[in-house]
Amino acid sequence: MTEVAFHFNAPDKLGYACRLLRKAVGQGAQVVVTGSVALLQRMDVQLWTFAPLEFVPHCQASADPQVLNASPVVLTADASNTPHQQVLVNMGEAVPLGFERFARLIEVVSTDEQDRNAARVRWKQYVQQGYSVVRHDAGVPAA
Repeated sequence: MTEVAFHFNAPDKLGYACRLLRKAVGQGAQVVVTGSVALLQRMDVQLWTFAPLEFVPHCQASADPQVLNASPVVLTADASNTPHQQVLVNMGEAVPLGFERFARLIEVVSTDEQDRNAARVRWKQYVQQGYSVVRHDAGVPAA
């Protein structure tokens, strides 16, 4: 069963997600990121620029199949048909279709009230489907 985790209180949702992706790729994970097309376009740019001397290798789901299979991070509005099935990071407002194919699902939630309200709805949907949900406070620095 998919492990579901919510990372709440991210003061900068995109920045937090980029750092999360950098860490995941550094640990050898294959990650799919889902969200709106506009948000994924901003994330694409930010993955190139969020740290001056770092780059998180990634591609869009529409990339050539060889690039898609070689990229540790795939950005897509529809996670139901991607080559990677290890980690799914949801930046969108709805429960992503096909999330149950993944070993882990990470929901990134900002401090914005609308984002938090949408996350509460998703949390309830996961619980109603029988998933245990782990909560991480992204606003609290790690000890």
